[in-house]
Amino acid sequence: MDFVSTMKEKASTMNKRLVLPEGSDQRIIKAARILIDERIAASVTLLGKITDIQKVCEKDGMSLYGIDIVNPAIDNNLKSYANKYYELRKHKGMTEDQAELDIVDSLRWAAMMVYAGHSDAMVAGTINTTGDVLRAGLSIIGTVPGLKIASSCFVMSGLDPKWGADGKIIFSDCAVVPDPDAEQLADIAEGAAASCREFLDVEPVVALLSFSTKGSAKHNDVTKVQAAAEILKSRNVNFIFDGELQADAALVPSVTDQKANGSPVRGKVNTLVFPDLGAGNIGYKLVQRLCNCEAFGPFLQGFNKPISDLSRGASVDDIVTTCAITLSRAK
Repeated sequence: MDFVSTMKEKASTMNKRLVLPEGSDQRIIKAARILIDERIAASVTLLGKITDIQKVCEKDGMSLYGIDIVNPAIDNNLKSYANKYYELRKHKGMTEDQAELDIVDSLRWAAMMVYAGHSDAMVAGTINTTGDVLRAGLSIIGTVPGLKIASSCFVMSGLDPKWGADGKIIFSDCAVVPDPDAEQLADIAEGAAASCREFLDVEPVVALLSFSTKGSAKHNDVTKVQAAAEILKSRNVNFIFDGELQADAALVPSVTDQKANGSPVRGKVNTLVFPDLGAGNIGYKLVQRLCNCEAFGPFLQGFNKPISDLSRGASVDDIVTTCAITLSRAK
């Protein structure tokens, strides 16, 4: 079974609830219809004005049967959500009156639904920017305890089965943190390891990549990766890792033996952590095009509950796939 089919099947067995804050987007409504009809989600909530959503449906002949619609401005949870938001943000100077004004924003409302346990996952980005989605998630849902940042990963699928987990590898971070410092790089590695478990259903073996292997080059960019590896050691993380490693030293056992003899990741790497966004973004696109493989993502990681960002050019199929994968991460 391919990666997408596996994730859809997993989501359908988990019976989880989804909120889509961009409820009047035609693509979102079509995706919601598929998610309900194919029973990928137990429930789907669209946020927005009922009249706006109904107009889109009438124009395209779509049914809203079985789909929930919530208008934050008039919903019964407004006061409760505003109070929760105030408590979360008062240390930043938030007032009760401002909280009541801010929480009706659809992204914040969706994040609060997940935070409050009224939904299990949130997907957005067809209208809003990645930055807006991240800010809503960070200000309300927050990161996994112990991590200070959220990041992203791609699932690279369709590679030669000798690589990674039967031809699938996690690439991280390729979309969110431009130039992570050592601590942020360690956070990215932890987030990527969790993504490996969730998406590939295997124990993560993580390589921290660099243009240097075990001190073969001297540069601040190398020192950063070395420091990230030391931070992971101090955290006593529950996955195998090594760094700094050049890509060939990480992936090819004969090269590992030459450049990093005795490395615990030898011949087992399924998760690659890049030193910065430039390397990660270039790396995944090169592999995707030159190897004719599929790149699924980017998927946000490091959040305390499942949240995903969409490209503003996402198709209906893209949205359904992202929603299924995000639901599959819900606990």
